Amino acid sequence: MNKIMAVARWEFIEKVKTKAFIIGLFMTPLIMGIFTVVPALLADKGDEKTKTFGVIDETHSFTTVINAQMLGKFKLDNGKPNYSIKEINDENTETEHLKILGTAQLASGEIEGYFIIPKDVLEKGKIEYRAENVGNARDQNRFSKVLEDIIIEQRLRSYGYDAPKIRKLMTEIDIKTFKVSKHGEEKESGFMETFMTGYVFIMMLMFLVLSTGQMLIRSVIEEKANRIVEVLVSSCSSQELMSGKIIGLSLLGLTTVAFWGLIMAAVNFATPVTFVTIDNLILLFAYFILGYFMYVGIFIIAGSTVSTEQEAQQMTGYITIFLVLPIAFAVPLMFNPDSMLVKILSQIPLLIPTMMALRLSVRAPEWWEIALSLTTLVVTIYGLMWVAGKVFRIGILITGKKPSLKEIYGWLKNDQ
Repeated sequence: MNKIMAVARWEFIEKVKTKAFIIGLFMTPLIMGIFTVVPALLADKGDEKTKTFGVIDETHSFTTVINAQMLGKFKLDNGKPNYSIKEINDENTETEHLKILGTAQLASGEIEGYFIIPKDVLEKGKIEYRAENVGNARDQNRFSKVLEDIIIEQRLRSYGYDAPKIRKLMTEIDIKTFKVSKHGEEKESGFMETFMTGYVFIMMLMFLVLSTGQMLIRSVIEEKANRIVEVLVSSCSSQELMSGKIIGLSLLGLTTVAFWGLIMAAVNFATPVTFVTIDNLILLFAYFILGYFMYVGIFIIAGSTVSTEQEAQQMTGYITIFLVLPIAFAVPLMFNPDSMLVKILSQIPLLIPTMMALRLSVRAPEWWEIALSLTTLVVTIYGLMWVAGKVFRIGILITGKKPSLKEIYGWLKNDQ
């Protein structure tokens, strides 16, 4: 144990003093904030100046009404109107001619874009929009909602109904969502908080696994290349060396995650917006630790069988795929967390930590699924560590060539 702790202490102290570790300690949460918090804040940020849109109104009856409602509903922070609606018209009232005028105004920057309201809009309810930037869905949705309200009102009047009275009866519903646990505890939570909880878990696990795994592989490769490993195994066994590296780099990684967790908690308490909600904390921590050691076992096997940085980077790329793959299932999982496909994916060893973290953030799975997944992880880690011990013992002494699968199988059969 003394030799194991000596190796662990060496790995921890040498890595924690490096500039790369110190910079990464602060840069990683900053990068995560840039890719998570900043986009959310920018999405909620309103316009800073009035936007002008054009309208080619073939009915000659909607533009004035639309402009009045847009002026009344949408304001900038300084009180000025958010939108200005102008009709594109000319002596030549042909639509194709007006399109040319609209495109010219668009090119000169007079308008952000222009809508075409056809004569049969009351019957078909279809309009067209032309602009250089057609990706601003907020402006388009606001315009279409206003036009939809106007069309509904006109349709009601055409059938002899009292449109203003009916409009008063059509109250918009604002749904406030609360997450309720099986014990009856409830907490206000929405889609973003639910998604971000699983997303942050995956990102933290990915950063920890990749940073620690890369350090582990790089350490083994450097020691193999410099022949230092031969000196090390003459002073301690390969099992002691491997265990020391795992403990030292794991402590380094967990120190990093603890620091990131404090930053995340501080941001959560310091800002009015809750970006992450933590439920089932003990289970999340268990999946985090077990998932981490499972991937560490994979990195040990990979690091023992490669001799160059290029081969190590290829191995890292393959492992990263399994870490980020569950993000692709995040939204479908939220819609149907108890589907058979989700349950099957949640029991595949390489996907268990991230898939179960996503499911726990949405709705806790059945107890037997949790028990089965944890048992599968423990058995997988035991098997990987057994394989890692066999491969590490021989692989660290082999340089210059990458062993074949047949050779690695021979190492596993070797009981000495």
